[in-house]
Amino acid sequence: MSRTLMLQGTGSDVGKSLLVAGLARAFANRGVRVAPFKPQNMSNNAAVTSDGGEIGRAQALQARAARLTPRIDMNPVLLKPQGASGAQIIVQGRVVGQAKARDYQDLKPRLMQPVLESYARLRAEAELVIVEGAGSAAEINLRKNDIANMGFAREADVPVVLVGDIDRGGVIAQLVGCKAALGDDDAAMIEGFIVNKFRGDASLFDDGLRFVEARTGWRSLGLVPFFEAAARLPAEDAFGLRMRSHDQRNGVTIAVPLLPHIANFDDLDPLKAEPGVRVVFLKDGEPLPPETQLVILPGSKATIADLAALRDNGWDIDILAHVRRGGRVFGICGGYQMLGRVIRDPLGVEGVAGEAQGLGLLDIETTLTGEKTLAPVSGHAPLFDAPFCGYEMHVGATNGSDCARPALQLADGRADGATSRDGRVAGAYAHGIFADDSLRASLLRTLGAPQSSLRYEESIEVTLDALAAHCARHIDLDALWEMAR
Repeated sequence: MSRTLMLQGTGSDVGKSLLVAGLARAFANRGVRVAPFKPQNMSNNAAVTSDGGEIGRAQALQARAARLTPRIDMNPVLLKPQGASGAQIIVQGRVVGQAKARDYQDLKPRLMQPVLESYARLRAEAELVIVEGAGSAAEINLRKNDIANMGFAREADVPVVLVGDIDRGGVIAQLVGCKAALGDDDAAMIEGFIVNKFRGDASLFDDGLRFVEARTGWRSLGLVPFFEAAARLPAEDAFGLRMRSHDQRNGVTIAVPLLPHIANFDDLDPLKAEPGVRVVFLKDGEPLPPETQLVILPGSKATIADLAALRDNGWDIDILAHVRRGGRVFGICGGYQMLGRVIRDPLGVEGVAGEAQGLGLLDIETTLTGEKTLAPVSGHAPLFDAPFCGYEMHVGATNGSDCARPALQLADGRADGATSRDGRVAGAYAHGIFADDSLRASLLRTLGAPQSSLRYEESIEVTLDALAAHCARHIDLDALWEMAR
């Protein structure tokens, strides 16, 4: 019989995703067939699955931690915010429409069935399914028709462990407050709690743990110290980018405008991990650092809206001046589209129908269409003279004279991207290409960075193993196993 356990949080960013990944690897190391599951996720950081759909990037990382190939059943409902038009709704890997927040609440009753179907398929193959909730367990304003937290737990009869974040302060109130806010039947689903992100002398919190146990009736399952190496793993949303930037002071400077609807920003993680690279995320109103050697325009879930934001911040002026001085620019997906002459959205795919003038740094034009391309890709990158692998996740078709110099040549014979005549401005649709060590090394040589020994994919595995050991040291895994049903 398969067992299931659900981690819910007292709020967002308490570390649920990271703990699920760590527990998945820890139980996998014990020989357990474990699978991650998140009924509903909201994130513009997504991954392409082997079965041709898309799921949240966090669930793809959790699948990797469990030593599984990511699949759509691991995240059957994915919401991708795209500004004033609401969010794109993806069910079992495929776009089914878009809705604003209030309208989505009316759609949720129809989504419980595909959620339960995906959950059943995972249970049929796994010995342990670890479920991740979304946001806060105590969002009572969203409790009606809930599919993400207690609604799912009650429907599937899954025991819950509540995670609180002591780093932000007030964790005792977080945990006890959740018990007070929840209805009795929902509170009864919670069997234990974990206090995450602790710093300092653990013995000083013994009384706190006992107090929470006494006031809630829930069992304390662990006091987990802050895991510093978490910064090496792909993040679920852009909140962390706005709170903290990569502050490496020496080496090559790469600047990235932090656009309101930035998507798939884990493209930048391999560059952030390089010891000889400083990645600067430009927040609203911040100018382009004069020492910048490369500007990367990242992916976007609302390209025309983000292009307007780029201009509102004056970054277009900075980027054009950067190019005139001989600097380099690379665009990824939506960022690639921004580099062209014009972007057209006649169907309102990413918002209100219309068009916008691009930066004009590439002789290309883009028209957004209703059909989304989702596929793993690999091949050779003429721009970097190196092999690559990654994935496509985009809407739209791009054409123009600079496409005659593609940045990437795909193994299936297709070309991707465009390059300016002088080779200093380029872009492509493929995500994830900087994770390839040889391609990244070629780029950094061009920028004059010192040679690196970083093996990025290996470093992710090392970090997941360290995270698993961290969880095994500080969380009662045997109690979790007994609790799961």
